[in-house]
Amino acid sequence: MTQNASPSAVQRLAYAPSDPEATPIRRARVTVDAAHDLGVLDRPWASLGYDEINWTYTPQGRRTLRTIGGFAETPYHVRPHNIFNSGTGAGLPHWGSGNVYHEDADGKPYYDFTIADLTYDAIVGAGHHPLVELAFTPLALVPEEAKTDFAFEGSPSQYSAYEAGWWSYPPKDYAKWGGLVAALIEHALERYGADEVQHWLWELWNEPDISYWRGTPEQFHDLYDVTVKAIRGVYPSAKVGGPAVTGGDEGAVFLRGFLQACADRELPVDFVSFHTKGSHFTPWRTYGPIGAPAPIQQSPSTPKMLREIDRALAVIEEFPQYAGQPVIVDECDASVPAHWGIYDNANFAYRNNEYYPVFQAKLMKKVLDLNAQHTAKVHEATTWSFSMEGERYFEGTRSFVTASGIEKPLMNVYRAFARLGHRRLAAASDQAADISDISALGNGLPEEIDVIAGSDGDQITILVWRHTDDQYAADPATARVDLEVNGLDSGPWTVQHFRIDHRHSNSHTIWQELGAPQDPTPEQLAAITARQGLERFTDDVVVEIDGGFTMPLDLPRPALSLVVLKRGTV
Repeated sequence: MTQNASPSAVQRLAYAPSDPEATPIRRARVTVDAAHDLGVLDRPWASLGYDEINWTYTPQGRRTLRTIGGFAETPYHVRPHNIFNSGTGAGLPHWGSGNVYHEDADGKPYYDFTIADLTYDAIVGAGHHPLVELAFTPLALVPEEAKTDFAFEGSPSQYSAYEAGWWSYPPKDYAKWGGLVAALIEHALERYGADEVQHWLWELWNEPDISYWRGTPEQFHDLYDVTVKAIRGVYPSAKVGGPAVTGGDEGAVFLRGFLQACADRELPVDFVSFHTKGSHFTPWRTYGPIGAPAPIQQSPSTPKMLREIDRALAVIEEFPQYAGQPVIVDECDASVPAHWGIYDNANFAYRNNEYYPVFQAKLMKKVLDLNAQHTAKVHEATTWSFSMEGERYFEGTRSFVTASGIEKPLMNVYRAFARLGHRRLAAASDQAADISDISALGNGLPEEIDVIAGSDGDQITILVWRHTDDQYAADPATARVDLEVNGLDSGPWTVQHFRIDHRHSNSHTIWQELGAPQDPTPEQLAAITARQGLERFTDDVVVEIDGGFTMPLDLPRPALSLVVLKRGTV
């Protein structure tokens, strides 16, 4: 297959370019050894987040959380932004407000947990646990210099100066900040109990290496010190961490400085967090005619994400006292921003279709492969995807559902993840992309066919996919995959086969075939939602197995097959 040029011959890009000359894979051999247990299969996918905290508890938000909770094999950590922001509680794209902190006429703090309760009730009620991002600065704690230093000119389409950026300044009174943090965790313990709150994670801020933090690194280190002591003063066993930096050069520098400051002060860091994004399309917004193609064909870059994760893990390993702590990539996304879609740039179209779920399968497998190369290990790789209120059908935002709560194909790979067993099995493909040398990767990961397999007692689950980073390289012609499973006990086994591709588990395809209606009839909605779940590719069959099993798979590009082997007849 065609490989990318060496990094010395190409410029590092913030996306994967299209390569129409790439040669497609036509044959692959995939093997699974059911007798070779590799240990616990980590589940980095069990985490989600979003900007719009107030959409947590809308009917669609609650339904989305319950849907995921209904199929999830383990509780997800859910990380919304903006719990400490001042505001009306009305959600907007890329904005929200928990509106917790207030002061009376004498400057004495008091707290309103109304929105916090709605938010965390919805998360916990759906079977998940909050990752509480302690951010950002409430209006009453905005320092005076923000009001003179921050350049802002209002207009009919602009928020106020507070919403435009005052919230990103360090709080003017760290003692009052500490009181706010302590009050929130006290309230959480009273409302949910220690048996629940012991599973919560507490993280200071978001992306302090860029414009989310308009203070110095030293001010951030001081605020972390105050935050840790406030939390541990109320709940000594609470898990506190950070710093949730970006994956860029500034993020790596900030991460190293943060860990050094924590080491110098002997502060706990119970988990270390950072972010990565697979693409920043150029131009970011095109302002072209509605439905116009992208001026430049661009796609998410798996190598960009892997390089950023690899570098951050290496930084963490410089600090032995923290290298063994869980690592959380609590924004781990194919592109940015979440709230823009195909009307901003047609390259966001992949978020609507089968490309995205197969990309996620590939990415999670590569994260596990990276873990094998490092002492510091990723425990969670958060998809910054949820639900966008008021959008058009298949807007192309980074979300699990579109208008009317229709589930996008992305939801189905998380259903497939949930079916994977908790013990990892040895599995290999002769057409998997090699990531043993991250520095040798180009801007886009070439086409691959790869696999991950797990077991739970009498059940073997196997994910096999065909994918390339180039979203414009869809290939309806199939590749033949010879799947071989060895090490099985002799006897009858039931074989189930599920599929995500253009024709299966794909509400977007059905919507397009109905004419892409923006005001669908009840009958059209019923037809779309009937095809939104994870669909069987073939009927279940019972086969007699004597140690080994072979099965041909014909995969278009992109596509994913979930093969389930259950001992006995079901």
